[in-house]
Amino acid sequence: MKKILFSALILAAVSACKDDDTMISQDINYAKLPQEFPFSKLATIGGVDVINGGFGSGAAAHPTRKGEFYVITDRGPNTDYLNGKKFLTPNFTPTIMHFKINADGNIEVIKYIKLKNPSGQLITGLPNPVGMGSTGEIAYDASGNVLGTDTYGLDSESIVAAVDGTFWVSDEYGPHIVHYSADGVELERISPIGVNTGTRKLPAVLAKRRANRGMEGLCITPDGKTLVGTMQSTMYVPTKALATNTTLTRIVTFDIATGQTKQYLYKQDGGASDSVCDITALSSTEFLVIERDGNFGSQGGLKKVYRINISGASDVNGTDLAAVDGMKINGKALEQSTWVEITTAGLKPVTKTLAVDLVAKLGYEHDKFEGIVYLGNNKLAVFNDDDFGVVDDGSGNPKTKILPKTGKVDKGTMYVVDIQ
Repeated sequence: MKKILFSALILAAVSACKDDDTMISQDINYAKLPQEFPFSKLATIGGVDVINGGFGSGAAAHPTRKGEFYVITDRGPNTDYLNGKKFLTPNFTPTIMHFKINADGNIEVIKYIKLKNPSGQLITGLPNPVGMGSTGEIAYDASGNVLGTDTYGLDSESIVAAVDGTFWVSDEYGPHIVHYSADGVELERISPIGVNTGTRKLPAVLAKRRANRGMEGLCITPDGKTLVGTMQSTMYVPTKALATNTTLTRIVTFDIATGQTKQYLYKQDGGASDSVCDITALSSTEFLVIERDGNFGSQGGLKKVYRINISGASDVNGTDLAAVDGMKINGKALEQSTWVEITTAGLKPVTKTLAVDLVAKLGYEHDKFEGIVYLGNNKLAVFNDDDFGVVDDGSGNPKTKILPKTGKVDKGTMYVVDIQ
């Protein structure tokens, strides 16, 4: 289990996407913070310890009980290798951890919820087969042997805890939005048109996400009616070579009752190597989103949070949700078009203003800034993904993930920061 260090600042609460988090934060004893989550060792690969961590891909507050929270892992420890990934522990199951701050102010794990297929069997983080959400990635074990696929496999990245006790989880394969029971059993898998899962669908164009750059963020509006997801980077629409607008990515909304979707354009500050990660709701139209790159904070990393508003933005779903390249202007996909062309066509992206620069504000050191939770009163909880304590050594083998400024092993760390 990875350690999560909390900031010496007072932590108000953790919530997936609520605008009334001040209620949740009352009467919780945080006097003993900072503290670390308990963690164990998953494996030792080539002399490198792989920790049972990764609980930084997403977080949510319990919707009704003060001081209780959920955190989720991604697909498990992995390294780059050939045309895919080495899965260092291939049987790893993406997992939700339920914990609380108890009366003594200590972190107390309540239970672990391992994700399961509709039959109740444990899933893995292995890629989906062709036709079921495949990204084209090949899975290998730590020795370089080819592994299989998992029809219900998930590269989970964000979590929503619903009032009815169920969970909504977004992933980077399909991309899928998966609805799980309170015990982690799959209830519904919502995927793009053309992906052979479920009857309710996302627009077909979303299947052109880049491998490992799918639906990175997910939240629910405060009224509980709409899921809002962020695509991590510019999608390959119509192809990798032709997707030249590398600052354009998309936000998608899904009406839970009707299944209707909308899409909005988001203009990144950076480019193809940067990411739009987690999202958290301030209202039904206002949100906070992460923009980051892959560098450590002390090495010039970009780690910012923006306030965005979708109310004046154009819905770019188009009239044909089955169109694999989505809406076009002047015969070109949106990702092929310049922002001047997009503006001339009368399309408006979401508006955005800087809420906080974590490197400037906190001297934020981590590379994978992947979680944000609005706490109310202009306070924001932020945390990182520690990659299970390992990174690629350049040849597909793991090495310990070290923070360059401190020389310490990277651990999941939660901070609370004031935002504008």
